[in-house]
Amino acid sequence: MFLENIGGLAMALLGSGLAVGLSCVGSAKGTGIAGEAGTGLLCQDPSKSGKVMVLQLLPGTQGLYGLVVWFFALIRMGMMNGTAADLTLLQGCQYFAACMPMALGGLLSAIAQGRVAAGSINILAKKPDDWSKGLILCGIVEFYAILSLLASMLMLLWI
Repeated sequence: MFLENIGGLAMALLGSGLAVGLSCVGSAKGTGIAGEAGTGLLCQDPSKSGKVMVLQLLPGTQGLYGLVVWFFALIRMGMMNGTAADLTLLQGCQYFAACMPMALGGLLSAIAQGRVAAGSINILAKKPDDWSKGLILCGIVEFYAILSLLASMLMLLWI
């Protein structure tokens, strides 16, 4: 059987790698979307660079959350003390499953948050005094990234 041949450690590393990799891909896409919107505004009004930077930075947090899950998973797997090679296939699948909320949640929420941040940059351009409303909208999407982080962390603790 394919899964038995690759072993528990490979499954666990695949899951943790996807948690950080997909979260970072989502963050790169989300910050890119916000950055594209920000460059247009900054060409017209460079004084808004601080607020644009805050809005662009928000979709980047999912990549950090994915990195936290990856690092925590490596610690829990025993990669830091040399016991990881002893993982069974069942344990490897458990690690894989535990990392999936952050992998998928990080990917999708970062892209969605990038779109909301781009819209918030439009608010900043047209009604600068109302830019904090856009920041709150970005925070609502962030909440779901935090839930993904929490789900993965709790699942990793329970293995």
